[in-house]
Amino acid sequence: MNPVPQASTDKPSFWRSMRMVAWGFLGIRKRSEFQQDLGSVNPMHVVLAGLVGALIFIVVLVGIVKWVVSGA
Repeated sequence: MNPVPQASTDKPSFWRSMRMVAWGFLGIRKRSEFQQDLGSVNPMHVVLAGLVGALIFIVVLVGIVKWVVSGA
């Protein structure tokens, strides 16, 4: 049985949410860190971090495509 995640004494921060979302995008995350983050992040920060991460991902992809196409 998995224990219920305990809220840590760390103050929820947007930076921690960004790190959590970045590791989630990559798909490499330790279960222990995931469980720890569940109790210590603000859901609104996670949503905003996801939107920022998706925007950065899209901008990088568009930049790469423009760079490759301009060289052809």
